[in-house]
Amino acid sequence: MRLKATSDVWWKNAVIYCLDVKQFHGDLAGLTDRIDYLAGMGVSCLWLMPFYPSPRRDDGYDITDFYGVDGRLGTPGDFAELIRTAADRGIRVIADLVVNHTSDEHPWFQDGRARDSRFHDFYVWADEKPPEKPGDVVFPDKETSNWHFDQKAKQWYLHRFYSFQPDLNVANPQVRDEIAQVVGYWLDQGLAGFRVDAVPFLLEPMGMPRGAMHDPHDLLTDLRRFMGRRRGDAVLLGEVNLAPDEQRAFFGDEDGD
Repeated sequence: MRLKATSDVWWKNAVIYCLDVKQFHGDLAGLTDRIDYLAGMGVSCLWLMPFYPSPRRDDGYDITDFYGVDGRLGTPGDFAELIRTAADRGIRVIADLVVNHTSDEHPWFQDGRARDSRFHDFYVWADEKPPEKPGDVVFPDKETSNWHFDQKAKQWYLHRFYSFQPDLNVANPQVRDEIAQVVGYWLDQGLAGFRVDAVPFLLEPMGMPRGAMHDPHDLLTDLRRFMGRRRGDAVLLGEVNLAPDEQRAFFGDEDGD
């Protein structure tokens, strides 16, 4: 491979190692102690699965605080020490960005169950249960519908995954602003980028009024521009769990941007 093909951005020839902090070595301090082991294997980028506060009903992907560190895994100070130690060994750190949904224990959702709350429109609600077609349910062995009735709101809310993970309304500009703030915060803490969870569900939203999102790609395009301004070399990876011939649309279709 020609040098020019890999020299402009670090992630083109990075060796990325993904891990769950708890399963790998118990906590953030334990992971920091093993950085030399990872460096010795040639790892140049560490990808952390969710380490945020969570009931952990879905391996930490049910998040209750996008700005925190799960106390069972350590403290913000432990996280800072991990970033410093990794950088000292030439290892960048990225993390999962889970913004398709939150935990139903997240303060946004708990407050948003009241219809007059400013957080109500952070989620996708319906007065009557919308119709569904076969194949819409992601986990048919666990869930029977993408909609769950909330007794307090007296409405149905959308959940493309488990019923305890209500979907965020990514068509809402306030939600997009919150996502950008989360990204900015963790870039300031030293992250070199993110792996965005469940991209197809972000770009193919359901349950919203027609025209709510003119071009769903704008969400990631705007996020990419924001990241570029905050840290020019930050990477934004997207999880698109589809066959190769179906992935083109998620790169911007004909433009491939």
